[in-house]
Amino acid sequence: MATRWVQPLQGGEAHKVRLLGIDAPEICQPWGPQSRAALHAALQGQVVEVRARTRDSYGRLLAQLTRQGNDVGAWMVGQGYAWSYSYKSNAGPYEALQLQAQTQHLGLFSDGRALQPRWFRKRFGSCHTPGS
Repeated sequence: MATRWVQPLQGGEAHKVRLLGIDAPEICQPWGPQSRAALHAALQGQVVEVRARTRDSYGRLLAQLTRQGNDVGAWMVGQGYAWSYSYKSNAGPYEALQLQAQTQHLGLFSDGRALQPRWFRKRFGSCHTPGS
């Protein structure tokens, strides 16, 4: 799951934001720490545009983030740090980028055995850690 705390430029309270359209590995999964570190490095100290859609059942803002005009979710999937979030028959907004990353064996697609987070949780349970 790709989440970040985002501080408004005009000040005020920070918001926990979940990137819309991607499904990143759980922190205890293979590639989970690398995915989290990549997102942190890409956003640390950067100004991002937050296009909020709604809140999830945990109260996190679901939003598209752009940095310097570039979609952060697209970057995460394209670099092999996350899957395009699929639901039922919808392959998700970044399907083409995911297929490209898989073809190039990037990141979590490098060994062909990566398990999407929803299947990981069904098989092994949650690995939620406080503060994540």
